[in-house]
Amino acid sequence: MAVYALTGFSLVSLLSFGYLSWDWMKPSLVADVATDPMEKSLPPTFTRPPHIIFILTDDQGYHDVGYHGSDIQTPTLDRLAAEGVKLENYYIQPICTPSRSQLITGRYQIHTGLQHSIIRPRQPNCLPLDQVTLPQKLQEAGYSTHMVGKWHLGFYKKECLPTRRGFDTFLGSLTGNVDYYTYDNCDGPGVCGYDLHEGEDVAWDQSGKYSTFLYAQRVSKILASHSPREPIFIYVAFQAVHTPLQSPKEYIYRYRSMGNVARRKYAAMVTCMDEAVKNITWALKKYGYYDNSVIVFSTDNGGQTFSGGSNWPLRGRKGTYWEGGVRGIGFVHSPLIKRKRRTSWALVHITDWYPTLVSLARGNLSNVQGLDGYDVWPAISEGKESPRTEILHNIDPLYNHAKYGSLEDGFGIWNTAVQASIRVGEWKLLTGDPGYSDWIPPQTLTNFPGSWWNLERLTDGPRKSVWLFNITADPYERYDLSEQRPDVVRSLLMRLVHYNRTAIPVRYPAENPRAHPDFNGGAWGPWAGEEDGEEWEGGRESLKSRNKKKKKCKICKLRSFFRKLNTRLMSNRI
Repeated sequence: MAVYALTGFSLVSLLSFGYLSWDWMKPSLVADVATDPMEKSLPPTFTRPPHIIFILTDDQGYHDVGYHGSDIQTPTLDRLAAEGVKLENYYIQPICTPSRSQLITGRYQIHTGLQHSIIRPRQPNCLPLDQVTLPQKLQEAGYSTHMVGKWHLGFYKKECLPTRRGFDTFLGSLTGNVDYYTYDNCDGPGVCGYDLHEGEDVAWDQSGKYSTFLYAQRVSKILASHSPREPIFIYVAFQAVHTPLQSPKEYIYRYRSMGNVARRKYAAMVTCMDEAVKNITWALKKYGYYDNSVIVFSTDNGGQTFSGGSNWPLRGRKGTYWEGGVRGIGFVHSPLIKRKRRTSWALVHITDWYPTLVSLARGNLSNVQGLDGYDVWPAISEGKESPRTEILHNIDPLYNHAKYGSLEDGFGIWNTAVQASIRVGEWKLLTGDPGYSDWIPPQTLTNFPGSWWNLERLTDGPRKSVWLFNITADPYERYDLSEQRPDVVRSLLMRLVHYNRTAIPVRYPAENPRAHPDFNGGAWGPWAGEEDGEEWEGGRESLKSRNKKKKKCKICKLRSFFRKLNTRLMSNRI
C-alpha cells in the first residue's frame, strides 16, 4: 500500500505565495522601448494568412508562471494568457529533443525513431531527412520562415541544419546546453566547443551577449525588415531557463529575498524571458503585424526541480512521465480568436501544432500522411470539443527495464518492464520505470535540496511496474487504481500494443570522435559529408551509465570563466 508523508509545510502555505511588487510597466531592460506593448488593438480581420509566432521555453516548470500561483513574476505571460486562451490540458514531452521533434513533424517519437533520450552532440543523428517539417509546409504556403534559439535536432550533416529543414534564416545554438554569454558547451572532459550559429556559419562576433537579449533583439530585427503584408513564421526557441543558471544581476536583485540561491537565479531568468516576450509583442505592434497574428506559447518539458524549477503541485519533474514531466504551460494569444479571455480544458498535445498552424496558414495537408497531431484551432478559438481523445506519451524500448516488470504482469500482451505511458480519455497508464516520482514543493528553503524533510514522498510496493490514474479526477497522481481497475489497465495496454506495431527502429547511434570541436575550428558543427549515410540504432548503452560518464569539464569551465570575465568587464555587467 502507498504511504504518504508530508512534513514541514502545509498545503495552504505552499499555495499562498504572493506576488513580489515591482513595476513591470517600466521600460524593458531587454530593448529600449518607451510605450506600453499591451495597448488595445483594432478589431481583427482574418482576410490574409496570419503571422505566426511560436515561443518555446526550455525547462520552465508548470508552477513557474504567475497565473499558476508562482512566486516568480511573469506579468507579460500572465497578460497575454489572460487576454487569449489558457490551455490547461496541454501536454508536451519530458525532455528536449522529443518535444522539438514532435512540434516540427507532428509525429510521435516512435514514428521518427527518436523515442530514446535526446540527440547528443557527438552522435551521427538528426531529425530524419525524409520528414517534411512544419516550416517547410509553411514555406509551401508562401510564408517567410525564421528560427531564433535552440535547435537540438541534430547537426552531424549540413542537411540536418535548420536552414536545410525549412527555415530561411537561423540564429541560435545547435546543441542542447550552452553558456548564456560565451556560448561554450562541453560534452565531456576536454570535449568543448563554441555553439552559436548565424545561418550555417559560426557567429563568433556575437559572443558576450546574453542569449535571451540577443534572441529577442533578433526577432525585432526580423520584423522590422519584413513586410506585414506578407505572412511570416518565427520560431523562437529560448535557451531560457535551462541550466546553467545565469542572469544579468539587475534581474537577480529583484529576487534577493529568496533564500534558495538556485531558485533566485532561476526566477531571474524566467522574468528576463518574460520581458523578452514583452518586447517581441511590442515589435509585432510597432511594425504592423499584431492585428493579424497568432502567438503560441509553450514549454518544452517539465521543470528541473533541483535546478530551481517547480512543477508543484504535480508529481515528478523533467525527464519523467509523471504529470510534472509532461504537462506543460501553454496558451494562445491572438486578435483572431473568436472566444477570448477563457481557460480551455480541451486535450491538446505538442504534435497538434503542426496540422493546426498549417491549416491556419491555408497550407496543404492532403499530401502529408501519418500525422499524429490534430487541427485543434476550432477547440482553441471557438471552444469546440477537441478532436484528440488520447496521447501516446512514449514507448522507449532502450530505457532501463524495470526490475520487476514482466509479460505476465501485462496480461501476456505487454512486457511491463518497458518504459511506456499513454493517456486515453480520463485514464493514464504508466509501465516500466516512469522516473523520479516525488511531489516537490517550491524551493523556498535556503538549504533545499540539501534537506529532504520538505519533500512529499510516495513509497510504492517493491515490485511495482504498472500504474493507473484517473487524471481528470486525480491530476496529481496520488491514487493508483491499477489493482482496482484491471479492465482499464488491459484496455490501455492494448493501445500500447497497437502503437508499438507502428513504431520504427530506434535511432540512437554511438558517438563519433569526428564530432570533436577541435576538428571544426573550435566550434560544434557538421562533420559528416554527403557520402555518409544515416546511421541507425548504435550502442544500447543505458542512460544511467552514460550519465555517469558525463562529468564536469574542468578545461571547458576554465576557458569559459576567462572568456565570460572578459566579456562582462567589457559590457559593465559586473
